[in-house]
Amino acid sequence: MRTWKILCIGLIGLLLSAQATLAAPPASPPTAWRYTWQASYWNNIDLSGAPVHQIPEPGVGRGLDYNWGAGSPHPNVNADYFSARWTNYLEVTTTATYRFTATSDDGVRVWLDGVLIINGWYDHAPLTFTAERQLTPGLHYVVVEYYERTGDALLRFSFETVMVNWRAEYFNNPRLEGDPALVREDAQINFDWGTGSPASGINADGFSVRWTRSVSLPAGMYRFTMTVDDGGRLWVSDHLLIDAWRDQAITTYVGDIYLTGGTIPLRMEYYENARFAVARLTWQKVDGTPTPPTPPSPVPGTVIVDETDTGFVTGGSASGWRVASVGYNGRMLWTYNNDRTRPNYNWARWYPRLRAGWYQVFVYIPGRNATSTRARYWVSHADGFTLKVVNQSAYSNQWVSLGTYRFRGTRDDYVSLADVTFEPYLSRRIGFDAVKWVPK
Repeated sequence: MRTWKILCIGLIGLLLSAQATLAAPPASPPTAWRYTWQASYWNNIDLSGAPVHQIPEPGVGRGLDYNWGAGSPHPNVNADYFSARWTNYLEVTTTATYRFTATSDDGVRVWLDGVLIINGWYDHAPLTFTAERQLTPGLHYVVVEYYERTGDALLRFSFETVMVNWRAEYFNNPRLEGDPALVREDAQINFDWGTGSPASGINADGFSVRWTRSVSLPAGMYRFTMTVDDGGRLWVSDHLLIDAWRDQAITTYVGDIYLTGGTIPLRMEYYENARFAVARLTWQKVDGTPTPPTPPSPVPGTVIVDETDTGFVTGGSASGWRVASVGYNGRMLWTYNNDRTRPNYNWARWYPRLRAGWYQVFVYIPGRNATSTRARYWVSHADGFTLKVVNQSAYSNQWVSLGTYRFRGTRDDYVSLADVTFEPYLSRRIGFDAVKWVPK
């Protein structure tokens, strides 16, 4: 019943947002627009009628940051069942990509130049929403709308430029110590300085560099290739993927990592000790992500892949995995859940040895260490990908169907599961046990 109510509330929110209209921006910005937001508050949750409170409010780093808890924004405003609207301008001097971030409890939506770019207009516990837009020079009208139904009230909003080039910090020592001697933007990391210097004012030997940026990547397995002389190391999504921090002749290193997609932070550090200096970095999406094991010939009939079989592949933090003597064949893996995609999250895939054809897919849910209500199984089949969300806590030592699908009989057939369930952080256990394909 509770799930049905949440769905109804979400549908109502979507209908309200679809019907929402936005007033045109003023003909000219107010005098103090660079430093304040024009705020209006209503004692209802749909911004209707005349506001009960209006005031210019100073921004926090040009954004908004309010945590009213169970209280009220102002004596004239309800502690519950109120709504608010803030308006301001974003001044852009050069064409750039901006990331807009809103965190709220309950609903929030953000408009940019009259276009809805963030829509979280429904009841929810604190959630964060983001949107990226490329903006041209000039003033851009920003509207943030919010409502609070009951419980705690929270609203945060910020925006920042997204680094397209690398931010490069050059140090006149090989240890990245102190303040950088030079900060600039590098379009790519593809340098062969030979025995020379990277730039005026930087040593030819005994220097170091730190490059940072964020990139937008779709979900998949990625292969990063780093070439250095002397030392280098690479972080991808805050995970140390390649560590080659030592004196050496020119050497190439490769690291593979599965990324769930979105905005991915990258950081490469490099140092040159003496003689030749080389630093390069490239990456590419790898097909068949992650690289599956090479299976033997397909077998007829029902196929089961257990967590001890060669067709079972895991990734993420090694310390995050636990083994328990329960489940199918008396053994299973489990880990605690993540509330969002965090660096080095844990994941697994089951690769079967199938003949091409139709199969019904089952997952074995053990009686212990499987308490997630939102285990997100992805089935890769001949017609695409299908997400099945399973309440593991509702089952005990039994096979649960994920549906029937047509499979290729290739290495692209698999079932995957990650610890990212969007439940409260580390509140649930995700069980990883056997998967079964039954021919139909």
